[in-house]
Amino acid sequence: MEIYTIGGFNEVGKNMSVVKTGDDAIMLDAGLYLPAVVELQEEEEQQIEYSEKKLRSIGAIPNDTLLDSLGLRDKIRAILLGHAHLDHIGAVPYLSYRYNAPIAGTPFTMSVLKKILEDEKARIPNKMNVVQPNSKFLVKGKKRTYEAEFINMTHSTIHTSMIALHTPEGVVVYANDFKLDNTPVLGLPPNYDALKRIAKQGVKALIVDSLYSGDERKTPSEKIARAMIEETLITIENDNSAIFVATFSSHIARLKSIVDYAKKLNRNVYFIGRSLKKYTSAAIDVGMCPFKDQIYVGSYKKQVEAILKKVAKNRKNSIVVCTGHQGEPGSIMDRLSRGDLPFNFQKNDHIIFSSRTIPTPVNIANKERMDKRFRKLGVRIFDNVHVSGHGGREDLRDLISILNPENIIPSHGSTQQLTPVIELAREMGFRSGRECHLMQDGQKLTL
Repeated sequence: MEIYTIGGFNEVGKNMSVVKTGDDAIMLDAGLYLPAVVELQEEEEQQIEYSEKKLRSIGAIPNDTLLDSLGLRDKIRAILLGHAHLDHIGAVPYLSYRYNAPIAGTPFTMSVLKKILEDEKARIPNKMNVVQPNSKFLVKGKKRTYEAEFINMTHSTIHTSMIALHTPEGVVVYANDFKLDNTPVLGLPPNYDALKRIAKQGVKALIVDSLYSGDERKTPSEKIARAMIEETLITIENDNSAIFVATFSSHIARLKSIVDYAKKLNRNVYFIGRSLKKYTSAAIDVGMCPFKDQIYVGSYKKQVEAILKKVAKNRKNSIVVCTGHQGEPGSIMDRLSRGDLPFNFQKNDHIIFSSRTIPTPVNIANKERMDKRFRKLGVRIFDNVHVSGHGGREDLRDLISILNPENIIPSHGSTQQLTPVIELAREMGFRSGRECHLMQDGQKLTL
């Protein structure tokens, strides 16, 4: 067996791995490197058209041309997607045409992918397959068929899966991304029974989300974030304040908590921004948006401006959920902070960031500059009303203990972010370079 670490092993994002066994190769994820296309993620003013050539030139998509030089391009039998985040599926519209292979993912993941293709006015030739959580997809190889299990997992978006690829040489588990949340606000808890079953069958390799492996913690449940939302909205004096909440537009469970507590305040809930519309409509399409009848959604310029004018006249009965929690240029929050939209903040208005700044230099700088502009307006800022969707060191320990893999390959981060997994694996009895492997983009591991 050969495992090619194409992207996501030197950076947060651009995720892509390829597993080769016999005459067949299977691609896992095809994501964007979001800092390089920060305008693309939540561009509100206008649609920017990106070409494959442009995205390659700025290092925004995985360097899968490596597969051509290795003679693997024609051996790709399927593209399997773990969940709906852009750093895992965002490169599909630009790359998938290169492969005579079907694409498979869970209902929400595939619904989001379809919305992205509609937004980009793009078509891809690949057959798109919807796989229910905790079910299987069969990959037709040259001489054999492979079973890919989409094992339900918790993360900061719904319908996330760990993909268990069954091969004659053992199971490869692709655990990008994950947290072990036994009390999710929306959707199913992790399928521990399936993980224990494949552990008995024998896990050849675990490719694992290691973003916060250096944090000595178990990542708290989403129910903790729900309690933080309640605390911030219900227990703090806000009767005459405008309330704006910025969060991840793909975090449907978080949006549910925000809507639930906004309704307890008897406020109308307005979602503004294109990406919020995209993800909520994808959730509605797959029956996973329980708050669909309790929100007003505006995405285009005139709709956004009309909503903000209405909110300005009725501040105490409104709550606005919008994009731009990372301070992305052109996002709703960024433009509000600059006074570029028809809403004027007053002293003691509330701005809630139900998010954590993604730890890349561009995001940290953008968010700091935006916060500074808001502080000048005299608003109250509530930051980090959030729990992560990524497991910490103790979640990783538990996952490794359950699966007992022969080989561990940390992914989803820089070398600095991946190294703590190597240290943890050594602590658990794995040998560095023999059973735990610190990989870089564009490398091959032969097992």
